Amino acid sequence: MQSYANQATKQKPKLFEGEKWLVLTGLLGFLLAAFCGVWTLANGGEVAPGGDVSKAFSFDAALGAFILSTAAIAPLSGMKARSRALFRRVYIGLALYSYGAETIQNFRGVNPRFVESDSLFDQTVGNVFTFVALFLVLFYLYLGVQFFRAKAYKLRPELALGVRYAMIAVTVSFAAGIWISANQGRFVGVDGNIIWLHGLGFHALQAVPVVAWLVERSRTKAHSLIHLTGITFLLGLISIGWQTMNGHALMEWSLLPAAAIICFILSITAGAVALRKAALSGSRPNNGNRNRPARF
Repeated sequence: MQSYANQATKQKPKLFEGEKWLVLTGLLGFLLAAFCGVWTLANGGEVAPGGDVSKAFSFDAALGAFILSTAAIAPLSGMKARSRALFRRVYIGLALYSYGAETIQNFRGVNPRFVESDSLFDQTVGNVFTFVALFLVLFYLYLGVQFFRAKAYKLRPELALGVRYAMIAVTVSFAAGIWISANQGRFVGVDGNIIWLHGLGFHALQAVPVVAWLVERSRTKAHSLIHLTGITFLLGLISIGWQTMNGHALMEWSLLPAAAIICFILSITAGAVALRKAALSGSRPNNGNRNRPARF
């Protein structure tokens, strides 16, 4: 029985397992962001007539972090090898196009998403970019659905639970991105800015699964901490979205921004408790394989 249990433990998928190319694609985003950041510091961000290298910096860094987070959780999805390979190849291709369009076009003085140039080339790049963004959403929704199936939950229950909450938050971010496109810009009303909702939701891919991983390491079955982290993170996003729809800034002192701050503080607190439990569990002596902590 013990050898069978050990074998089952070894068969559990690890974070990043088999996703070297997705990892490299994510790191490319950070490399491009570093180049754009240095350029912006030396020469300023704006490039006439409509480009802004500082926007390429933030886009490349954000997409790089998103791809790296995807590489971490993809092995836990329970997808078959062929399906995972298809997702990987398509997503790498979409990411590379996105890096290229955002970075090159901004250096050329063109906003790649809201093209004002009459050039056929620039119009084509912008139109293809729109379809690329759509496919980024659709393929990610396909990945997200896998974590709501029993197969993914059985592989690593705590992490699957955390990723489920993260995927809901990512869906909110995708919806905010579509809102920006339909609105032809990030600003709503007098002071509303959709970009906050769009960006913060993607960070759930790091925040909630990390808490789930800590809970897994603690071996306490404290799933309530994962639920608290995920629910408060989502409530924080809802508060931000509501404030934005009303056309108000997030920095003003009113009910919705205060509610968002409280929600995110509770989410961070749950993470701190999970970290403490994992640290205490790690300080206990190991009694064979049964107490061996999970590893990346």
